[in-house]
Amino acid sequence: MTTLRGLYAITDSQLLAGGKLLPYVEAALNGGARLLQYRDKSSDDALHQREAEALLRLCERYGAALIINDDAELAARLGVGVHLGQSDGSLAAARALLGPQAIIGGTCHARFGLAQQAAKEGASYVAFGRFFESHTKPGAPGATVELLDQAKSHLQLPVVAIGGVTLENATPLIAHGADMLAVVHALFAADSAAEVERRARAFGALFAQD
Repeated sequence: MTTLRGLYAITDSQLLAGGKLLPYVEAALNGGARLLQYRDKSSDDALHQREAEALLRLCERYGAALIINDDAELAARLGVGVHLGQSDGSLAAARALLGPQAIIGGTCHARFGLAQQAAKEGASYVAFGRFFESHTKPGAPGATVELLDQAKSHLQLPVVAIGGVTLENATPLIAHGADMLAVVHALFAADSAAEVERRARAFGALFAQD
């Protein structure tokens, strides 16, 4: 079972266009990312299958876990986990489909009640956010570090912080109990794979200081 701690890398089809997906993801994994979410909002199912298969091979090589955003059926075909938003289907149904070992995450926005519900339905982790201004979800409600404190006190689940997380603003999130930092732009909006690896190592180092 993958330890849910450290850098949680999330792909972005626009940032990683033009052949960057695999080399940039490999750089993140080489830099220490232990959890990778494949996120592509297009409707090209054949592309999703192809890219997810390639990412799974990479994750296996580096001892990391792959989860699929919003598509439990694709996750089931590949034998991997899934991350579901509030409108993306039932966590309990995903757990029944994917089995007891799969990593299943749930988006809880800035509401502790959603996290309690996700825990009851069998989530492996709960994700709160956004904590800062976010490129990916600019209109999402803001979350506070007090929410992280509350989750760590009352839930027996790893807690993920997402939304505008950077190397500069991440330390308080870890101090208040974030087990993982979910990062898109601050990791992958880079000029080279080498820079992605450097950033991944730097995020990992934040947890080493904890």
